[in-house]
Amino acid sequence: MSNDIPAELRYTKDHEWARREGDLVVVGITAHAVEQLGDITLVTLPPAGTKVKAGERFGDVDSVKAVSELFAPIAGEIVATNPELENAPEKVNEEPYAGGWMIKLRPSDPGELDGLLTASAYAALLA
Repeated sequence: MSNDIPAELRYTKDHEWARREGDLVVVGITAHAVEQLGDITLVTLPPAGTKVKAGERFGDVDSVKAVSELFAPIAGEIVATNPELENAPEKVNEEPYAGGWMIKLRPSDPGELDGLLTASAYAALLA
């Protein structure tokens, strides 16, 4: 599963991914993170309107193995959280890069996204 590193996304060393969608940035955790965590049982996210700084904790993921903190890849305001994760946290295991997304951010500085790891740099980090 770790080989699944979509080229169009940007990554953090903490195993979050970020994807530009219009003027927003969608954020989730990578397949590698999911593989390390095991079955996800709960995702705790802040309400829309919460402002976060790059690298700041924005929520938690509970799994059968551990509770892991989630960190914002860039600064901005959370404008949406994935409502499906409340009743179906396993979506993160099944579709980490699609239906398992966690938050949508309105970035403070859209250029900050370019400072994150590329897919090849993230792959090198995992190697």
